[in-house]
Amino acid sequence: MPEQANCPMGPPGGPEPALVTRARAGDREAFAALYCEHHRLVYRYLFFRTQNRHLAEDLAQEVFIRALRRIDSFAWQGSEFAAWLLTIARNLHLDDARHSRTRLETLVAEFQDAGAGDRSVESTALRELEAIEANEAVRTALRTLNPYQRHCVELRFIYGLSTEETAHEMGRTVAAVRTLTFRAMQRLRSTVVTVAA
Repeated sequence: MPEQANCPMGPPGGPEPALVTRARAGDREAFAALYCEHHRLVYRYLFFRTQNRHLAEDLAQEVFIRALRRIDSFAWQGSEFAAWLLTIARNLHLDDARHSRTRLETLVAEFQDAGAGDRSVESTALRELEAIEANEAVRTALRTLNPYQRHCVELRFIYGLSTEETAHEMGRTVAAVRTLTFRAMQRLRSTVVTVAA
């Protein structure tokens, strides 16, 4: 599967702060361990936003290339290494979206010039628009959650992490993650019911 990095099984090489320190000192094996630890999270973050496996994989690779180039600029200031990687991923995605918007405007103009004879192209475009609207509805519902609930739901259901992996990423217990998930889902259900009414 595209989101699986070619990483050996087993421990990533030590506690993350130690890995980052070694990576900053030029230890390529330490950076490889960080890559193995976080590739899946970065890939899923980008796949949720792009809905394109190949693009998400390309952007994920670029995230780690940039992280390797800038590893000496990372400092522990209350944020985890994963958050730093996701910031790079978000910025890359925004850059790509800006370029894609220009390409899309060109394609729309060409589509309009071609006429309305091709119904399969039209139905594909409608399906894509519906997917975009559905994604926007999910994002709107997620905004009703508090930051901890939103982060928990994103890790569990958007990035596909298990309860245990989510607990590890959030620095919480498994029981706390289950409680956050339960309360977040209750809130999302009530939001969806209110919107549908």
